[in-house]
Amino acid sequence: MVTIKDFKTIKKENGEVFHALIVQGGVESVKSQKTGRLYFTVRTATVPTTFDEAVCKSILGTQFDGQIKKVMCDPYTYVVESTGELIELKHRWEFVDESLEVLQDHVIQQSDSIN
Repeated sequence: MVTIKDFKTIKKENGEVFHALIVQGGVESVKSQKTGRLYFTVRTATVPTTFDEAVCKSILGTQFDGQIKKVMCDPYTYVVESTGELIELKHRWEFVDESLEVLQDHVIQQSDSIN
């Protein structure tokens, strides 16, 4: 289950503007790699939309099925806001709708030709 926590307006290089929802997953426990101790956290992901600002505002707080998963990607530099430290990451957090994943994994692709 995820909750729509916020949204942001994004302006692309070509000047086009769109809105993205910021979704947040449930509370989970994580073991610190530095200390070995457990702590609680929530994962967030940004999901592009076709919604205008009014719709984005009206759906804040809405909950729906899905989860936020770690997805590997090309390395990129990230600035830790609280410390200003630059770190290199090789993953991002992405919203995943499990029902769409099941469909995608179990649907046979149709061929253009008949053999």
